[in-house]
Amino acid sequence: MQFNKTYIEKLGATIELTTFAPQGKTAEYHAMLHVESRGDAFPEQFRRICEATAWLLDSDDMKGAKPVFKRYFLSDATNQRPLMGLDDSCTVSYIQQPPLDGSKLALWLYLQRGTEVTPNADDFRSTIVRHNGYEHIWTMNMIKGEGSSYSQTQTLLEDYAQLLEDNQMTLEDNCIRTWFFVRDVDTQYKGLVLARWETFTIHGLTPETHYIASTGIGGNPFDPKALIQLGCYALKGFKPAQERYLYASSHLNRTSEYGVTFERGTLLQFGDRNHAIISGTASINNKGEVMYEGDVEMQTKRMWENVDTLLNEAGMTMDDAAQLVVYLRDGSDYEKVSEMFREKYPNIPTVFTLAPVCRPAWLIEMECFAIRSAENPDFNDF
Repeated sequence: MQFNKTYIEKLGATIELTTFAPQGKTAEYHAMLHVESRGDAFPEQFRRICEATAWLLDSDDMKGAKPVFKRYFLSDATNQRPLMGLDDSCTVSYIQQPPLDGSKLALWLYLQRGTEVTPNADDFRSTIVRHNGYEHIWTMNMIKGEGSSYSQTQTLLEDYAQLLEDNQMTLEDNCIRTWFFVRDVDTQYKGLVLARWETFTIHGLTPETHYIASTGIGGNPFDPKALIQLGCYALKGFKPAQERYLYASSHLNRTSEYGVTFERGTLLQFGDRNHAIISGTASINNKGEVMYEGDVEMQTKRMWENVDTLLNEAGMTMDDAAQLVVYLRDGSDYEKVSEMFREKYPNIPTVFTLAPVCRPAWLIEMECFAIRSAENPDFNDF
């Protein structure tokens, strides 16, 4: 894994980039793009981040790389999204989770080189990636503009299940990762939890089978009537032996023990590499209890310990992390927490956003995606 940070002075933009590019193999890139506020209105900040994205894609090291998905973290999604136009390059997520560096937006960009990337592949504007017998489907920004959090979650999951069926897939066998963004998470999360539990049960996802790696976090869709926004990643063409769930039972318990339905993490093994997908993880113990209530510094350390334990179970460490998203309930904790991250993980592309975690007592949560070279001769390369 290579880590690079580039500051483009004329744009006031910083690009944090990880590159995983084995010789002669598919290359993967995760980039976090940040812009300085400079007191600019949103259109100007958006222009600058778009120009920084174009600069990255035009750079010699990125020739041939194609976007797979983008996530914009916005400070006011309802007003800002209409100013951004239509992006046909890949599936795009727009969510109001204000960056805590004082800017109006930040961007997480995932790219690949050496695969067949097809954007706008269906009515949900999914990106489909095909290579070596695998078919990866990235589907972002799914919303419904009416109903309760329960009914919106139920409808979104059933719509997504139908999308998978149309591609000869199922929720149980092929969905690898989900993101649920919840407007007013302190009051609306309960409806999501119930609808997800019921829908998953119908589709064969139970405590006795498995669930799906996920993040459920506060975040406002750009449509004011949308209470839930769903994003998903699914994979087709892999053998069951290539997927393993991560539990870290010394530090974490099964989420079903306290009434929710997701896996702590998932390991995907390909011929030439392993992927570890770590769900939103907070300061919790293996009894499902919040640790260090009211102390964001100690919660951060426990959260790191939990993530480290999950990655170790996958045969990885944080040196293999390609990106981090950090969610804070209280923006005033940003200065302290960002300093802690800079000291411990100075190279990993990271974005800090204002996004309440699903339990009020949790002050911080993080998720990550990790990649490590491997030799798994029974499986096709990525």
